[in-house]
Amino acid sequence: MACTPALPETVGRFPPQHVTMGKGIPFDLNPTFEIEIDAAPIARALGLDDGRFRQLLEQRKITQLCERGTGEDAGLYRASFYFEQTRARVVVNREGQLVGDVERYVR
Repeated sequence: MACTPALPETVGRFPPQHVTMGKGIPFDLNPTFEIEIDAAPIARALGLDDGRFRQLLEQRKITQLCERGTGEDAGLYRASFYFEQTRARVVVNREGQLVGDVERYVR
């Protein structure tokens, strides 16, 4: 499974853009890269086996959100997965390694 970070003001995937504003301060919009995350702990947190989890992902019945850390959290990503009344959330580094435990929340 991949977590593709995106800036909140963008929708979908676009090629990286190099933009300058004013006096030529460059910044990149929506850098494109993917982070692979081990599906097993997320599937368990959602109460699913790995096969069913992957099937539901492919069917888009599990919603995903990936957020990029800033400031002291730069280089970290928070991936949230929503299925029915349950949310599983992980924090990972650029290599997809878990930083801490899987957080599980049920409404």
